[in-house]
Amino acid sequence: MNSLLSVSNIAKNYGDRVGCHATSFDLWPGEVMAIVGESGSGKTTLLKCISGQMEASSGTLGYTKRDGSIVVLQELSEAERRFLMRTDWGFVHQDARDGLRMGVSAGANLGERLMALGGRHYGRIRSSAEDWLQRVEISTDRIDDSPWSYSGGMRQRLQIARNLVTAPRIIFMDEPTGGLDVSVQARLLDLMRGLVRNLGLAAVIVTHDLAVARLLSTRMMVMQGGNVVETGLTDQILEDPQAPYTQLLVSSILLV
Repeated sequence: MNSLLSVSNIAKNYGDRVGCHATSFDLWPGEVMAIVGESGSGKTTLLKCISGQMEASSGTLGYTKRDGSIVVLQELSEAERRFLMRTDWGFVHQDARDGLRMGVSAGANLGERLMALGGRHYGRIRSSAEDWLQRVEISTDRIDDSPWSYSGGMRQRLQIARNLVTAPRIIFMDEPTGGLDVSVQARLLDLMRGLVRNLGLAAVIVTHDLAVARLLSTRMMVMQGGNVVETGLTDQILEDPQAPYTQLLVSSILLV
């Protein structure tokens, strides 16, 4: 079986400054990978490069399509890449305003994703939108409301629904619980864990919070200064960290 996403020597430079050094790994169907590290470690840069949000300075990304064929993202046309990101891939931003159309209703945020796939029947589109609002614990009474009227936690749930409504195979998440109250974070994490598990999604999650990584991921990659310093099963790394930097991260949460 081929991996779903094959990351080969992806690196990003900003002039003389290195965002992340050459990094390689495979993401398998149904696997959840957490990329952890402090601010400036390169984790968000890596995420944006492997999700197509940012052009890498070097390296390649191989993706196994639904029909089993493998494409290299750098060889696709802009239209082909855009279509892939509207269908098979999703991206959840830390600030939901970056991932939503704030000037249209909640229902329209979901409906436009379906229309991008050729959906034209208003009743079916609205029904799908209502179904996904319910799945992310938003009342269908709010379907015609603007995201501006939603709380921070509701906006994040709406952004998740907007990404999942097209039944993607990979979801990328950049600090999805950042900036939310602790009680809201817990509710969102529980929701995300259930959705990822029930839908069989593969996911890559960037977080500085090891508790989030423990709850959501099966595998973990630890970054420092643009380099991957340790990678392995999440439970193994948290229970027996090998790299000095990872030991420091783990000890910091044990001391809190």
